[in-house]
Amino acid sequence: MFLAIIAMVVSSCVPSRQYEELKAKQEKCESERESLTNNNRTLSAENEELSADLAQLTKLMGQVKKDTASDGKYYRKVEAKYKALDKLNQELTDRLSRSRNEGDRENRELLEALRETQLDLQRREDDLRELERELDAKEARLNDLQVELEKREARVKELESIIAEKDAAVRALKDRIAAALTGFADKGLTVEQRNGKIYVSLEAKLLFPSGSTVVNADGKKTLVDLAAVIKNEKDITILVEGHTDSDPFNGKGAIKDNWDLSVMRATSVVKIMTNDGGMDNTMLTAAGRGEFIPVADNGTAEGKAKNRRIEIILTPNLDKLFEIINE
Repeated sequence: MFLAIIAMVVSSCVPSRQYEELKAKQEKCESERESLTNNNRTLSAENEELSADLAQLTKLMGQVKKDTASDGKYYRKVEAKYKALDKLNQELTDRLSRSRNEGDRENRELLEALRETQLDLQRREDDLRELERELDAKEARLNDLQVELEKREARVKELESIIAEKDAAVRALKDRIAAALTGFADKGLTVEQRNGKIYVSLEAKLLFPSGSTVVNADGKKTLVDLAAVIKNEKDITILVEGHTDSDPFNGKGAIKDNWDLSVMRATSVVKIMTNDGGMDNTMLTAAGRGEFIPVADNGTAEGKAKNRRIEIILTPNLDKLFEIINE
């Protein structure tokens, strides 16, 4: 209203152009005032809102300060723990590094030991293969020996059979000789079987007068009877040995010593067995042993009598046996 009155007064007092300018200024001022009023209201609202926010922030800051103090204390505590953990971590890192270094060294040592073990294993495997080859060779050799052994066992059985056959034949011959010469058993004649041979031993008193090489009548009969039993034995060889006692021979003529006496007596026996007994000359051999193979003590008369003897040794022909042995 006041403004309207002023406007009327002004309009009555001033020119129209000025009035319009004033009116425009007035309207502008009114518009600015209204804008300012609106802005003021907006600012007031914003101020209220900011005040509320400030109060809230102030409250929050107080809480934050409180929390910050608590968090600072917790932070320092956590920081101390962190530093302790960091130190422990560093120690563990160092120990791990040392352990790794030691582990690397141990690993190298283990690898070297492994290589040595592998080399030793390879050597042992090579040795084992060599032993296997040797074993195979020995097994082959053993098989060959087994075959040879079986052959030898067969030969041994054959030899045993031949020996048993020879022994049986020798025993039978010995029994026949003993039976044929039974009448002379008490006159210094013995028949024995030793080492697969037959030994017919005749004391010199049965065959010869003292110091003589000529066989007497009883001796000749004995030799002829013996020849009758053995002359057909084709698988034996006969050795006639003359033996004396240890007394030196003091005779004269062709007989110089006991060697001569023993040889000549053996020769006389062979001649009777071939000439009178009908034996083949190739079956007999004469030999003289002198006094060097006694069977009794030469210190007694009885011992000397036993040593003065003729031994007729009958040996089986073992040619077949030796043929088998030498195969």
